[in-house]
Amino acid sequence: MSSSPQAPTHAVTADADTRPSLTVLSGFWPAATFAAARALLAADPSLLLIRHDLAGIRDGAVRRVIRTGTGIIEDERVELRHGCVSCTLREDVLPTLVRLTRTHPGRDLLLMLPETVEPEAVAATAAHCLVNDAPITDLIRVDSYVTVLDAEHLLDGLASTDDLISLGIQAADNDHRALADVVVRQIEYADTLVLWGQSRDGEFDTGRMSVLLQRMAPWATHLRVDGDLVDAGMLTRQLRHTHRHRPETPGVLARGLQGYLLGAHEPEPDYGVVSAVFRARRPFHPQRLHDVLEEINADVIRSRGHLWLASQADTVIAWEFAGDGLAMGSLGHWLVSLPEDRWDQVEDQRRLAAAMDWDPYYGDRHQHLVFIGLGIDPVELQQTLAGCLLTDAELADGEDTWRIYPDPFAGCFPLAVAEQADTDTDTDTDTDTEGARSR
Repeated sequence: MSSSPQAPTHAVTADADTRPSLTVLSGFWPAATFAAARALLAADPSLLLIRHDLAGIRDGAVRRVIRTGTGIIEDERVELRHGCVSCTLREDVLPTLVRLTRTHPGRDLLLMLPETVEPEAVAATAAHCLVNDAPITDLIRVDSYVTVLDAEHLLDGLASTDDLISLGIQAADNDHRALADVVVRQIEYADTLVLWGQSRDGEFDTGRMSVLLQRMAPWATHLRVDGDLVDAGMLTRQLRHTHRHRPETPGVLARGLQGYLLGAHEPEPDYGVVSAVFRARRPFHPQRLHDVLEEINADVIRSRGHLWLASQADTVIAWEFAGDGLAMGSLGHWLVSLPEDRWDQVEDQRRLAAAMDWDPYYGDRHQHLVFIGLGIDPVELQQTLAGCLLTDAELADGEDTWRIYPDPFAGCFPLAVAEQADTDTDTDTDTDTEGARSR
């Protein structure tokens, strides 16, 4: 008589996890983000909301407020050694979360980020910085990263060409990020996206924004909430204890390299929104690609991915466009250009993804770009990008000839900078890759 298999004695189910749950709430428009937070507080009187006001950060101080649904339990000014977001996260945010698990045991936490803070910076700090010589995940379960988008302002934010300095809301003197960059990064890192309220232009426009968000972050869970009538209990069930966060998932610029979904190919317009994926094995001719940069992003709200230039055949080049600005930078070496004894320094997931798609001639080198916008012609876009690839005759010339092509991008993507960034565990507010940026 056989017995049924036994579960491993070390297995722990999600329900058996006794650590308090942390939900991280971000959003560029504080009215919508705080409205979502108030709804969650109303549904659970034991929930602790932690938020930091960065208005005085450049003077070396932030204001920390902790509250429940019934009132404020802490309101303190915190002096910092250096006025930056990284310092705030390391020196106060993470220690405060750990402290609350001890002073208020059994109570879940809701961290509401300031509007200019990107959730990926929080995740990176939590992964690399210890509190009392231990990771915070020893005491806290990070449940989900939630981004709340204000339907009244979202399209304006995505199309904005303003930077944070010109708006006077930069998080540091060297914070050169654009408003649109912050918004797209808050969208793309989230496990859950909440479109809050209605567009001032009506239901069609609200529906269009909902489709746009689905195209921008097809990996996320998407919710729409009528800001005038909120069911706090339902919102709580949708946003808390979801177990959606997967810390192993890379940031958006590394998603394609590691085999994760980078974007959905949806060439048929839905509310006018098109998402087009371009993939190719051949390298781009540097001059021909440079000549069409403005043309291919003309109707684009967001484009992202990585590419291979014939003239810089060893380098993975990052590509991201938002708010009328294109940033390109180095993501390090293609694996085919590395000696095998250095492959152990590369993420397992990237090596696996490369092996699954390895080409006997090109190795892991390829083009992978996603374009999302209103009124994009995917066929014309495909033809334009294909016209930038090397021809059969150019391919036959070989890499030695490719490397001496006239290259407008020469010197923009130094591999040494990318390799240093890989070993740097600090976080900063300006997350542009090192390289070329144009507006």
